[in-house]
Amino acid sequence: MGQGRRWRHANANQPVRRSIDQTLAALADPHRRRAVELLGQRPRRAGELAEALGLPAPAMSRHLRELKQCGLVEETHPEFDARVRIYTLKEGAMADLKKWLADTERMWSDQLASFKAHIEKKRK
Repeated sequence: MGQGRRWRHANANQPVRRSIDQTLAALADPHRRRAVELLGQRPRRAGELAEALGLPAPAMSRHLRELKQCGLVEETHPEFDARVRIYTLKEGAMADLKKWLADTERMWSDQLASFKAHIEKKRK
């Protein structure tokens, strides 16, 4: 019975883990990381991103599709021309990743503090 409860609890965060996994997979590519950095400065058209990254349009399109699928960027169309796509970073898209990083850093800090206390105790 205890194991069943533990299993359900462990899988309770599965959508969050999937979100983090997708985000990290998308950011594993240096072109996508650079695109995210550029979009962090301001919204841009795909052509602007492609030019800044030195990529052909089809490659940039694939990178943007990946960033959209994992929820990091979104596209809008200006009123003056529906054919133009403007890409922006999605608000709060990295919240799960940031929380995971903070929790992991806290866990490691706690582990290292405990190890330090143990070593100091042994020295006495």
